[in-house]
Amino acid sequence: MRKIVLAAAVAGAALSLAACSGNADNAASATSDSAMADANANADAAASAASEASTDAAAAASEATSAADATSAIDATSTTTSAD
Repeated sequence: MRKIVLAAAVAGAALSLAACSGNADNAASATSDSAMADANANADAAASAASEASTDAAAAASEATSAADATSAIDATSTTTSAD
């Protein structure tokens, strides 16, 4: 009698674990999908930040070139005026 009860308890426990593993698989899949979505969002944000940084750098370089050209023109004018 004890063996039958023990066997029934073991069978019930095995069925319980089998039912729980299905939920664990679903949870793992959902976690994986969420992690992939987060990784994609982070990659998109990084690409956007890099694009903005390169645009800002190009604008700064252009402004620096314009400022250097203006300074050179002023220096050329003051040198010409001094020579007269």
